[in-house]
Amino acid sequence: MGILACLTTGIALLPLFYLVIRATDYPAADFLDVVFSARSARLASTSLALTAVVTGLCLVIGVGMAMLVTRTAIPLRRTLAVAAALPLAVPSYVAAFGWQSMNQLVNPGTTFEGFLAATVVITTVTYPYVFLPAAAALMRVGPAQEEAARALGRGPVNTFFTVTVRQAAPAITSGGLLCAIYVIADFGAVSILRLDTFTRAVFTSFSMGFDRLGGIALSSVLLVLTMVVLLVEGRFRRTSTRYAAIGPGGSGPALRLSIGPWTAPALTLAWAVVFTSLVVPGTALAYWAYRGVSTPGSIAEVAGAFGNSLWVAALGAGATTLLAVPLSVYIARRGSVIARSLERLAYLAHSLPGVVIGLSVVMLGISVVPALYQTTWLLVLAYCTLMLPLALGPAVAAALSAPPELEEAARALGKSSLTAYLRVTLPLMAPGIGSGFLLVMLTVIKELPATLMLRPTGFDTLATRLWTYTGNESLAAAAPFAVLLVLLAAIPAWLMISRMLKEEK
Repeated sequence: MGILACLTTGIALLPLFYLVIRATDYPAADFLDVVFSARSARLASTSLALTAVVTGLCLVIGVGMAMLVTRTAIPLRRTLAVAAALPLAVPSYVAAFGWQSMNQLVNPGTTFEGFLAATVVITTVTYPYVFLPAAAALMRVGPAQEEAARALGRGPVNTFFTVTVRQAAPAITSGGLLCAIYVIADFGAVSILRLDTFTRAVFTSFSMGFDRLGGIALSSVLLVLTMVVLLVEGRFRRTSTRYAAIGPGGSGPALRLSIGPWTAPALTLAWAVVFTSLVVPGTALAYWAYRGVSTPGSIAEVAGAFGNSLWVAALGAGATTLLAVPLSVYIARRGSVIARSLERLAYLAHSLPGVVIGLSVVMLGISVVPALYQTTWLLVLAYCTLMLPLALGPAVAAALSAPPELEEAARALGKSSLTAYLRVTLPLMAPGIGSGFLLVMLTVIKELPATLMLRPTGFDTLATRLWTYTGNESLAAAAPFAVLLVLLAAIPAWLMISRMLKEEK
């Protein structure tokens, strides 16, 4: 298992190898001049500020939504739970396009761009990364410990924050980590909204072809920022902590609080967030789709891009999940410095812009495996590098909830280690593995920069066609691709939240 875990992490570290190799091509003095320049300082302050503000907002919104739908008796809470998860299906660049288009309709002659605009747009599509794991964790917390705390004289509010939330803390912090890394690596929204961050600067340096040194140096700084985020997160979460519920009374219907006069304000705020996240981009897409004019071949073009998106998303999600399972078990069972280091290293590549991942895999294909260059399999390899943490987070949480004592009991009864793992541990991890698969799938559907660089010749997805038409300001032509992109990505999001609600007792 340890060898497989190291192999999985090695695949995720391919972009780091690329950065090291390319960085040695330049004089150290020139490299350091770019790293410590005033431009780097400005980009760092903007990127860190955006990450901190958006992550903080996502934690407040995500945990608040999770509390409402799992631990209160508000009306239509299941409907709210499904609706609150759907913004995850809206790509950041589609949301930014929708907000800018709506701004032009409502306030002609004004602009919707900059730091505040990016904060609003990215928060609306990112908070489900906290909401989904937080809601799932809160529903898994059995009522036995809560009832014991209440019997000892603690009130319902005190019990919730000191008992329930503490058991859900690993899932909440994992969601917050995903949000932070998503913001650091986001390219589409900040580019459309004209906010200078590291991702936009790196993409410009590489795509324009005149400042490769700047791209390499800025990517290196971006790595350092991600390491800071991971170190901070590590102060609040310990992967060796277990939250398994064993024995009678460990499961049952969750205790729900009646919030009385706060019901109406809480519902108003919750639905306001959902409507803001869905209605604004949805209305803009509907407007441009209404204005669009069908042209010969357009249906075949859209259908082809739709099929390609679904195909590569399934391949990417399947391969990434297979890589994540052995690493997640190793992390959960060992709890050592090596295991924690492998987990942190797996997150590093995810923080890099997709263009850096794309370039590293292109170099690998040309120099090492030329037979795979310009093939779908090389694109899938890039997806594995980019999306591994999305499958790893839910899998680790599931592995932590699968007591190793059960597997040891199976081995004591004469089963081999492999048989015990396949028949005991893997079924217990299945819900988390499935959640990771769906999360990776919907993220691959929305992925843009690496797909632009690595897609085989003539192979277009919904994301690449949308970006092409948007870049040409053919907004009506882009609308069908944007609508299908959102609808396709909404399927795994809907499946995730529906399955989570079915598991609720």
